[in-house]
Amino acid sequence: MTGIEGWVRRDAAVVWHGFTQMAAYAESAPLIVERAEGRELIDVDGRRYLDAISSLWVTTLGHHVAELDAAIIDQLGRVAHSTMLGNGNRVTIELAEALAARVPVDEPHVLFASDGAAAVEQALKIVFQYWWLRREPERTAYLTLDAAYHGDTVGSLSLGAGGFGTDLFDPLRFPVLRAPSVTAMVDLLRTHWRKLAAVVIEPLVQGAAGMMLHDPDALHELGEECRRLGVLLICDEVATGFGRTGTLFASEQCGLRPDLMCLGKGITGGYLPMSATVASGRVFAEFLGPDLSERTFYHGHSYGGNALAAAVALRHLQLLDEWDVLANVRERSIELRAALDERVRSLPAVKEVRLCGLMGGVELAPAADGLRWGRRVCAEAVGRGVLLRPLGDVIVLMPMLTTTSAEIDRIVDVLQGAIVEVCR
Repeated sequence: MTGIEGWVRRDAAVVWHGFTQMAAYAESAPLIVERAEGRELIDVDGRRYLDAISSLWVTTLGHHVAELDAAIIDQLGRVAHSTMLGNGNRVTIELAEALAARVPVDEPHVLFASDGAAAVEQALKIVFQYWWLRREPERTAYLTLDAAYHGDTVGSLSLGAGGFGTDLFDPLRFPVLRAPSVTAMVDLLRTHWRKLAAVVIEPLVQGAAGMMLHDPDALHELGEECRRLGVLLICDEVATGFGRTGTLFASEQCGLRPDLMCLGKGITGGYLPMSATVASGRVFAEFLGPDLSERTFYHGHSYGGNALAAAVALRHLQLLDEWDVLANVRERSIELRAALDERVRSLPAVKEVRLCGLMGGVELAPAADGLRWGRRVCAEAVGRGVLLRPLGDVIVLMPMLTTTSAEIDRIVDVLQGAIVEVCR
């Protein structure tokens, strides 16, 4: 059984894809990727697609990057994995040191996991135990934004709002305080601070909410109020971290120094699963005490701090500097904004265009319910050789950080053509 149709049948027979209705999987013309080069994916029939969503926001420098490949191969000659539970690993220590030097967290300590939702889950548990250790057990509430999304484990799902099929799991979710804006968060913080364990925010951009943008000055005020009132601040930089917004971390543009920071997605350049929860020194210090005591954080994952992932993450962090990647992000962002303004923003089917760095969203305005413009526009774009993926009727644009001017032009040309074709 050869060709993409055969592979799709084999796939559907044995694989259960996340966030996918498997009964309709084959009808949705999925890509079956065999290999990749640079910023292009190549399917089993040899067709090429510009990866304009960075393989769900994780790939930063490109696919099959020689320097990242070499980092993994070199580490394979040493050790692929050793447990970090009660023991250490040289390359994981080196990665933690490199992260500690770059994150906007005071006296940082790094707890590794394998994906962003797990990093958020760790942060929630750390915060809960932190207040229990300080003999303030009444601080159990969390404050988040409307339309928030922080992952799909039970704790991170609780932080999130509706959508993505979450209503079914309401009996498993704990209640949180929600605000419609960052300004409203500050008001709720001032009213409810005595019962708040933490404020949780995606700095600058709410990714899965449809690339919703927030004012950095308002976020700075929120951070200042958290510090003044003694409420812990968790910055979820799973999506915004590692250069997506034009700085290494979005928190930097808001003047935020969170008590805990959650990292994931781009941490390894899209090579291997890894995430991290970075805790400040004052949080970490509360957990120091006698061995096997109540101050121990009884939490950890089998593959947390995996050596192969750490090796590629460390080399990735170095390459971001060596290649001056952040400068490219800022330059391409200016070009992308100009191209969207010129060719997309004024289209009748477009409601709004949002962009921060190389995190963008084009929100469509369907004339009626059920038209599924988002999915149909992305399918049309894939047919034209550019891989896009929607969030409802928001078309996500997430080019890689090394994207060229020509590729920006290609993405916008295809997007414009796809919108015109589908939304006549």
